[in-house]
Amino acid sequence: MNSSEQTAPHRKVSILPRIVAILIGLIGATLFAGGIWLAILGGSLYYGLTGAALLASAYFIFRGKALGAWIYVGIYMVTVPWALWESGNDPWALVPRLVGPTVLLALVALVSPRLYRPTRWPVALAGAGGAVVFLAVALWVASASGPDPVRGELPIAQAGIEFEDVGVDWPAWGGTHSGQRYSQLDQITPANVGGLKRAWIAHTGDLPLGAGEGKYAPETTPLKIGDRLYLCSAMNILIALDAQTGAEIWRHDPQVSTAAIPYSASCRGVTAYTRPLDSGTQLSGGAQGSPSQNGGAPLVPSRAAANCAMRIIEGTLDGRLIAVDAETGRPCADFGVNGEVDIKEGMGQTYPGMVAITAPPVIVRGNIVTGHQVLDGQRNSAPSGVIQAFDAVTGERAWAWDMGRPGEFGEPAPGEQFTRGTPNMWTTASADEEFGLVYLPMGNSAVDYWSSDRSPQENEFSTALVALDGETGEPRWRFQTVYKDVWDYDLGSQATLVDLPGGTPAIILPSKQGEIYILDRRTGRPLHTVIERAVPQGGVEPAERTATQPYSGFATLRRPSLEERDMWGMTPIDQMICRIQYRQSAYDGYYTPPTSDRRWIQYPGYNGGSDWGSVAIDPRRGVIYANYNDMPNHNRLVPRAVADEKGWEPRGPQGNQGGGGSEGEGSPQTGTPFAIDVNAGWRLGLTGLLCKEPPYGGIRAIDMSSGETLWDRPFGSARANGPWGLALGIPFTIGTPNNGGGVVTAGGLLFIAATTDNLIRAIDVETGETVWTDVLPGGGQANVMTYSQDGRQYVVVMAGGHHFMKTPVSDAIVAYALPWN
Repeated sequence: MNSSEQTAPHRKVSILPRIVAILIGLIGATLFAGGIWLAILGGSLYYGLTGAALLASAYFIFRGKALGAWIYVGIYMVTVPWALWESGNDPWALVPRLVGPTVLLALVALVSPRLYRPTRWPVALAGAGGAVVFLAVALWVASASGPDPVRGELPIAQAGIEFEDVGVDWPAWGGTHSGQRYSQLDQITPANVGGLKRAWIAHTGDLPLGAGEGKYAPETTPLKIGDRLYLCSAMNILIALDAQTGAEIWRHDPQVSTAAIPYSASCRGVTAYTRPLDSGTQLSGGAQGSPSQNGGAPLVPSRAAANCAMRIIEGTLDGRLIAVDAETGRPCADFGVNGEVDIKEGMGQTYPGMVAITAPPVIVRGNIVTGHQVLDGQRNSAPSGVIQAFDAVTGERAWAWDMGRPGEFGEPAPGEQFTRGTPNMWTTASADEEFGLVYLPMGNSAVDYWSSDRSPQENEFSTALVALDGETGEPRWRFQTVYKDVWDYDLGSQATLVDLPGGTPAIILPSKQGEIYILDRRTGRPLHTVIERAVPQGGVEPAERTATQPYSGFATLRRPSLEERDMWGMTPIDQMICRIQYRQSAYDGYYTPPTSDRRWIQYPGYNGGSDWGSVAIDPRRGVIYANYNDMPNHNRLVPRAVADEKGWEPRGPQGNQGGGGSEGEGSPQTGTPFAIDVNAGWRLGLTGLLCKEPPYGGIRAIDMSSGETLWDRPFGSARANGPWGLALGIPFTIGTPNNGGGVVTAGGLLFIAATTDNLIRAIDVETGETVWTDVLPGGGQANVMTYSQDGRQYVVVMAGGHHFMKTPVSDAIVAYALPWN
């Protein structure tokens, strides 16, 4: 035995291998303990076994033995095929399985020359370099993940779908009150969109602080009529802008208190109405070519016309309808009292923020029809969800549909009030002048997650599309998308009116679950098969759960049920924690009933599928474009005594939130046996990241005739996201949560913002490829619109941000156009 072999076992181990050993040991101990727990719950054995092997590796490295390095190499050689087996061809799913282990492999390779019977330095460096190269390749593959295969272009003549032409204007929130979100403008195309630049930026000057701070969500979409834009700020300040320059022309502030701000929304838009012709009104020839129709695009009164010949109408966060002169911004004296109507009359006791109009009203047969948001999860006896109509000229109540008073359409008798706690319509309705109908996407009863005391009328109309007579308020038909909804699956999207080939008048109805239905809008009869399928039973109200729920036979945005392997994280540790939570939760798939003894998984969550941004259609190609969310919620019903101990109280007289939140996050649900605690998106407290693997949002093109998917791709990049709320600047497409909708143009583009990466995009409608982007000054959680002024096409979005989406707040409205020649 030579001298070097005699002394080598006794040489001092340097500090660097021991630091690496301690790191590996801590990770191994965590994985071993958590892995044993996961295995006991019936989950994957990988984590416990790997944890034990890591502890052995750490032990030998700490003692300076090369065996520790070789044990780690063995762990890695097993981990790679296991990761590929679990992940398939999904590169993002490899991140928690391989990125951390690859980093450790590089560290082990770097310290291995300092171990007894070491690997030589060139071999060690090659191993470390190989690990880094492997990691880089994995991230490159992730960034290159693209859309599903694309079908060829539909010939334009094949679609044969009729549509309302808005001309060069944008006269309603959805383009028209039929909500198609389509423009015939074609100046901007995939060939030249790369030259799109900011034309102007306007500022609302509305950034409320104080009582409403932290709940700010500017979501407005401007109207464009004539040479002006009309919009509302987050706090209902009405503003008119010059359509060419963005310069402010007038503003009207209705003085809404910050105490009235609901949890997750603000003013989303306004409505325009032109008074019927009389001797005092002269018209200037229309809104630059737009048709004259009270339910669609108003004609533009001349500057000399009578006051309020055309009026801009908004609903406010404190429950008023405001009408101002489109020319001056001054209140319309003939509308209500000093230009406003209080929709809360007849509702009984309300508190600030409990009754808020966030969506623009619609107009049908001369009546303004409005619903309102009733703050979620507060009281079983919350204010009524009554739908009301008011004369668009005088502001007098035309009718009120209170489902708790069947056959009655007037004001409550003295001493009575509209039925409390009934389902409301917080989103945007659609209007049909031809049939005189208004289509209401209805919400749920006042308490979303408890159903035992709901009335027959509530069970009949909640989470349903309801068609009312626009002149009388009488229900004509309903189509229910969820029976006895206890998942907060209220309808959020505006339904879209189209006339199909052959002349069939249809309505497209997207849902939060991702189901897309197409109905005959005269009768509510489905034009495609609706399938009744068995759903899970049990929960805290087993007698209330229905045996089946309706599934669309046309198309769905919904993904297959979650499995343990779908859990995610940045590292194996947080992925393991999410796997443990999955195994601990009640989950039988879609429509798992609410539970109180443990959390249950709701997938998709209440932001899943299509929400208030709604879908856009291309009538020439016959295609529906739907952006959607794909996230679960992790919920638990909390017994009343426990909720009381936590101090979860409903919103009170001054608009205070008490000890509980809204949108399910500590909602008290006072008046029922349970409060509700919802982990929206199922975020892991350790990092703030979502437990489900990406994508969390997508965008899809669907053939309107068959329901076939033409293309489908993740929507949104990781540039503004990361653990602990950090923006890591990673430019790879991951598919982020999104809120807001887009507009399709005849130029072959879909313009949309919505994602949490603060980008606005132009997407080629044929391929789904993003062909242009720009970074917005705030989150783009608003619907995009387009118009033309003096021969130049503009694209406009409110970049206001959204607290729930955790995007930056601003008061900026940004307009884009091609440079002047």
